Amino acid sequence: MSKSLSPFTKQQLLPQEETLEILKQKGDLFIGIPKETAFQEKRVCLTPDAVSALVTNGHRILMESGAGKGANFSDKDYSEAGAEITKDAAKVYSCPIILKVEPPTLEQIKLINPQTILISALQLKTQTKKYFEALASKRVTALAFEFIRDEDGAYPAVRSLSEIAGTASVLIASELLSNVNNGNGLMFGNISGVPPIEVVILGAGTVGEFAARGAIGLGANVKVFDNSITKLRCIQTNLGRTIFTSTLQPKNLSKALKRCDVAIGAVRGKNRAPVLVAETMVENMKSGAVIIDVSIDMGGCFETSEVTTHKNPTFVKHGVTHYCVPNIPARYSRSASISISNIFTPYLLKIGEEGGLENSLRFDRGLKNGLYFYHGILTNKSVGEWFDLKHSDINLLIF
Repeated sequence: MSKSLSPFTKQQLLPQEETLEILKQKGDLFIGIPKETAFQEKRVCLTPDAVSALVTNGHRILMESGAGKGANFSDKDYSEAGAEITKDAAKVYSCPIILKVEPPTLEQIKLINPQTILISALQLKTQTKKYFEALASKRVTALAFEFIRDEDGAYPAVRSLSEIAGTASVLIASELLSNVNNGNGLMFGNISGVPPIEVVILGAGTVGEFAARGAIGLGANVKVFDNSITKLRCIQTNLGRTIFTSTLQPKNLSKALKRCDVAIGAVRGKNRAPVLVAETMVENMKSGAVIIDVSIDMGGCFETSEVTTHKNPTFVKHGVTHYCVPNIPARYSRSASISISNIFTPYLLKIGEEGGLENSLRFDRGLKNGLYFYHGILTNKSVGEWFDLKHSDINLLIF
């Protein structure tokens, strides 16, 4: 019996549920990476190795020429990894997915097509109401990488950058103490017969832990202050040694600050970092001591702190050198770029595997936590309350 010729293809004869399954399996992403234009921002979202991994999995990457230059990655590195390079920024912003470190400016939002997916930092404290209104008008779906949670409930992007900031704070302090920078001429390093440098760290979070790790590794005497006993206990466990820990009692703190050579501020607050060190405490510090206020991103925890830049990073007040540069990781742009790239790459591969962002958001609660716009609808409660904007619960929009 001859085989009957069906007017339908095998694909058309599949039950609808099965076609949905097939569609869900894989989605090729088209990602645009523009060059960062924000002041002193040298980082890039993906390294050439990450681009290679994504291209191998069938995704397209369009990069603006020079996007990796600040992190010492050349256009050649990226084109060899499979990325397409263009000098036309508008072309990059017209991609369906845009990947950035800093949030886009209002001018850049104008270049974005409606219904685009934007993945970048949000930096809530530096935003204006206009920014959110501009994104809403473009019906954008936007994810803030600092709000994305992993399966342990931690924030991987914040943690990675905090690790860099913590380690960097000790390296910067050691530079500022040297004669080259008109410092006290003191050296980190446990030299036989020379009293070790005294370091006071305020805050026992990730920044505090990595600052302590770096300072101990260089032979300093470390004192950590925090009001959370659990955090103080964790830092001792993570460092694998007993160090001086204390709650933030003014008497103990001012005694420690009087004796220290370096003070590192590493505390976070809900909206603003709490001011833990009054100006009088700074006045009583040693002449030539160094303050590194890592909390300056959130307002600073020393009363004498004022925002400085990577170009002019320090100022002297009451004989104490203050380093108050926000965005310390940008100083180590290549390490920071690799760190950010390590977070983005698995998520992008997963979004591709699951057939697009919509499906990933359904199944990944941690990723959903990073969402603050869904097709132009504001879904982040704290943004809504902060800027007095109407917001909706994402769980009512995605089933």
